[in-house]
Formats: sequence, structure tokens, C-alpha cells
Amino acid sequence: MLIVHVNVQVKPEFVEAFKAATLANASASVQEAGIARFDVLQSQDDAAHFLLVEVYRTADAPARHKETAHYAAWRDAVAPMMAAPRSSVKYHNVFPADAGW
Repeated sequence: MLIVHVNVQVKPEFVEAFKAATLANASASVQEAGIARFDVLQSQDDAAHFLLVEVYRTADAPARHKETAHYAAWRDAVAPMMAAPRSSVKYHNVFPADAGW
């Protein structure tokens, strides 16, 4: 498993549009064979701050995800909505070691 946390800070006026675009991308993403989970989280303290939690089954699944039409549509749609460049941190799961997502 490869887990990626993507931090996104959106311009306040684009919060709802970002959510709509991101939910469309997440809904399509979970249909990909290489994606076990795709969570979209919104901060309780800052409505313009989002965390995407992407759980991939294999190390090459993120690259395949970025080749999809839904990812490209999301990337292009949300680019002007960003208050700052998005950042990501990659993790591997320690427990449960056999998470069968």
C-alpha cells in the first residue's frame, strides 16, 4: 500500500466549486483498480483547507491515476482555485500490515 496525503488550500470564493470538482474526481478514482480508497476531508477550522487521502494498491498506481481523463479534468479545473500550490506526503502502512482494501 502507498498512502498519499495531499494538502490543498483553496481560495475562499472557490470552496464549493472545488468540492464539486473534487467529489467528481474522487467518485471516478475509486473505480480504478489501483485505488483502494480516496477520501476528501475538509478542515473544521478552515473551510478552505482540504486533505485528500489517496490509498493506492501498488507503487505504480499513482502514475496510472494521473493518466486518467477524470484526473486531468480535475487538475485543470481546480488549478485557478488554489490559494497556494498543493503539497503531498507519501506514507506506507505499518498497521494493519495486511489491510486488504
